[in-house]
Amino acid sequence: MKFKFLPLIAVFATPLFATSASANDQVADSICSYIAANDKNSLRKTLSDSRIRIKNVYDGVSCDGLPMIRFAIKNNAADAAEFIIKQLPGSFVAKMGDSEWAASNGFAASPILEAIKARSAS
Repeated sequence: MKFKFLPLIAVFATPLFATSASANDQVADSICSYIAANDKNSLRKTLSDSRIRIKNVYDGVSCDGLPMIRFAIKNNAADAAEFIIKQLPGSFVAKMGDSEWAASNGFAASPILEAIKARSAS
């Protein structure tokens, strides 16, 4: 698996938390690994320990070249996906186009699409 983390030093650099690019890559690798394993609890713990909010890094973390939710759909990681979806604003989820992507890539039956629809409506 190839994970990519775009430089987001400005997002991570807060008075309480400063990090280097290699630490960012390590956190991104952990995020993607926990999504692939559908390990919501470890994902939550990593984010909490790193003082990171999904909504602040969602656009900067790419797992196998896919956004986190699409990566979760591809890996049938419903628990991790629902956790991520709940952490994002409903308007953001509605604009991402993940439902359309899933339908056009053979994942129309994914249970994650229900969570996307529910969050998009909120």
